[in-house]
Amino acid sequence: MVSEEWCFNMSATHQLQFMVILFLSIGPWLKCFATTSIPEELHIGFSAVPQSSTTSFQAVLSDPTGNFSMGFLRTNQNQLALAVLHVASSEPFWVANPTHLASWSDTTRLFFNGSLVLSDPKTRVSWSTATNGDRVVLLNTSNLQVLNKHTPLWESFHFPTNTLVQGQNFTAKMSLVSPNGFYTLQLGNNFMGLYENHGEEQLIYWKRSPLETKAEVTLGEGPIYARVNPEGYLGMYQTSTKPVDVQKFNSFQQPSTTSSFLFVRLEPDGNLKGYYWDGSNWLLNYQAIAEICELPSPCGSYGLCTPGGSGCSCLDNRTRFEQGGCLAGDDANSGGDLCGERIGGSSYWVLRRSGVEPSHKELLGHVTTSSLAECEELCQNNCSCWGALYNNATGFCYVLDYPIQTMLGTGDGSKLGYFKVRKGEGGRSRIWVGVVVAVLVLVGVIMVVGVGICVVRWKRRKGVRGEEDGASPGPYKNLGSASFRSIEMCNNGQ
Repeated sequence: MVSEEWCFNMSATHQLQFMVILFLSIGPWLKCFATTSIPEELHIGFSAVPQSSTTSFQAVLSDPTGNFSMGFLRTNQNQLALAVLHVASSEPFWVANPTHLASWSDTTRLFFNGSLVLSDPKTRVSWSTATNGDRVVLLNTSNLQVLNKHTPLWESFHFPTNTLVQGQNFTAKMSLVSPNGFYTLQLGNNFMGLYENHGEEQLIYWKRSPLETKAEVTLGEGPIYARVNPEGYLGMYQTSTKPVDVQKFNSFQQPSTTSSFLFVRLEPDGNLKGYYWDGSNWLLNYQAIAEICELPSPCGSYGLCTPGGSGCSCLDNRTRFEQGGCLAGDDANSGGDLCGERIGGSSYWVLRRSGVEPSHKELLGHVTTSSLAECEELCQNNCSCWGALYNNATGFCYVLDYPIQTMLGTGDGSKLGYFKVRKGEGGRSRIWVGVVVAVLVLVGVIMVVGVGICVVRWKRRKGVRGEEDGASPGPYKNLGSASFRSIEMCNNGQ
């Protein structure tokens, strides 16, 4: 350490020389610090490309608190997503155009020219805010904004992916989509719903109405919207003052700290879950669907879910359940004309099962028929129908015009199911069972034929011996012949 007395006794020339040497020594460190710091604003002319040395996330913009960053998120080793994530946990909250990812290469470029643009000439993937702003900022709420002076022209809060963070308004014009694209969260005129996507058709499997809390949505006062409240609940609102519905989290009305944060996410299994940041970990804080059998398809295609912890099985009780479902090659979200694929007959085989009913039947439409046969006929003659379920007690017939997913096991024999299965789509285990049975049958046939041959030859030999004992005429028997040896082998095997 340089003493004050030494510095005082130095000449002005020596002091200048010392300062130059000191600056040259720490200059590279200052330069390194300056180049690695993350800006809090992006201005026109900004440009960035992903670095090949980055293994997970390359930040290009930070919020003022340093809790959130926007940048390049590396996925599937060689793909790139423009994302906003929580720095401490690396948890992504928003992704630009998640269904069309760019490539992680030096041909991909993020730039700002009034619009924030992600271009990838190699794979022809591009995304843009389509704005005419002067800067880009990331707020301490994780909201990414393009501003013109102080007016937001575009913000990520208006284009959520699968996550809704605290303070973010969710309107009827928006939707949350699960990462696999199978499920969505949407708002109706007076309810919140979770939907299963079947091509262009959507099937609701969970519904939350403000009427459950004895509140009413007033017509003419504007549409409802939802928001995660920092006090610990997911609320539906029609005005900004009082919620018309409250879904409480585990942390409801618990004192929050400066590091606490809440969000809800639509998961790949179709459940809407809430999470709470306790300063070091994300804790599960809320589940819209608590029971596994109430999920849209917990046991996969042609699966059977029985409440009470029995787990998953298959509608076809000859098939052993395996992870993902009971039929190989079935696309749960594909349609298909079961009549147009007929070649010399039906394109499907029929599976029947008693003691089953559709999940979420209270949200499904139905017709009333006088018999099971009439209910089945409605589906049999319908090329887009995959199954029908009939309740003997009520006469309700539920016609399913989408590929069969998990059914609910009830143990009630009066609830009957009729299901179409594409030909060639046998159960995984059933295929192997068929192969094993065929092999065993073939081995059995071979053994029976072999034993029959041995018996015939043994009888012939016995007859020859009888003739020899009776001095019957005939040629001398060659005991070393191949035919005799085969008879001896048969006798030895007895």
